[in-house]
Amino acid sequence: MTLAEIEAAVRKRASELGAEVEFRQSNVEGELVGWVQEASGRFSAIVLNAAAYTHTSIALRDAIAAVGLPVIEIHLSNIHAREEFRHRSLIAPVCRGQISGFGCYSYILGLEAAVSVIGRSKPAGECKPDRVG
Repeated sequence: MTLAEIEAAVRKRASELGAEVEFRQSNVEGELVGWVQEASGRFSAIVLNAAAYTHTSIALRDAIAAVGLPVIEIHLSNIHAREEFRHRSLIAPVCRGQISGFGCYSYILGLEAAVSVIGRSKPAGECKPDRVG
């Protein structure tokens, strides 16, 4: 699947769940860090595929730790079935959870996990849609 097809599938599932999503993609570490930092007050949760930055970015880890939002780490492949250096995630300890190895469905599972986490922490009676970045 292309990223556009994944985004369409996630938007469809988000609509079914009553959630709003915003998709962003960058290969630039600083942009990812900036987006995480800007998420507070805009989103209820973050679903993040940090790709190789998962294993290398202390800056991204620090941004996730500071943002104060639940972050769901996702990966298309099973990082534990790949090269040994990919087995360690620098961001996992500051994320709410990790989903890996389900291909494009990892994005759907990440969305569902984020909505579940938000649902458990929302005040009773709140009806506005959740926003997931």
